[in-house]
Amino acid sequence: MNVEQQIGGTFEAFAEEVAPRLRHALVARFGPEVGADAAIEALLYAWQNWERIAALGNPIGYLYRVGQTRGRGTVLRPSRVSMPPVDHDRDPLVEPGLPVALAALTAKQRTGVILVHSFQYTLAEAAEVLGVTKSSVQTHLDQGLAKLRVALEVDDVS
Repeated sequence: MNVEQQIGGTFEAFAEEVAPRLRHALVARFGPEVGADAAIEALLYAWQNWERIAALGNPIGYLYRVGQTRGRGTVLRPSRVSMPPVDHDRDPLVEPGLPVALAALTAKQRTGVILVHSFQYTLAEAAEVLGVTKSSVQTHLDQGLAKLRVALEVDDVS
């Protein structure tokens, strides 16, 4: 059963289902502004090519790659993004050095960490959105968390 059959066959139903997940992944990859724009462009591509997209086995993973291509044209150094500063009045529990430490991770590591730990995706959900295996997400997540621990001088609490 393809996605079109699973969600009623309309682009509108598909977009409502996948837009937030696609936006989360692309914002984690490129930062808030470029990521949101890349998600919109990927969904526009899906709308323009709906018949072909609906027949894919993993359309959201494909659209994530479309969004990456669109975002790369905007970001000069795609592996380094500008993360928004922490507003300690709104969220005093966020480590002040976290945005800089996240920006220093590779795109794959940052995306895995943000999807799993910020948006509470399971490994399977993150893998589907990114169009990779769960073990790939786990690898990037482990590497990213290890780098964050070093950057933030946090002991491993296993």
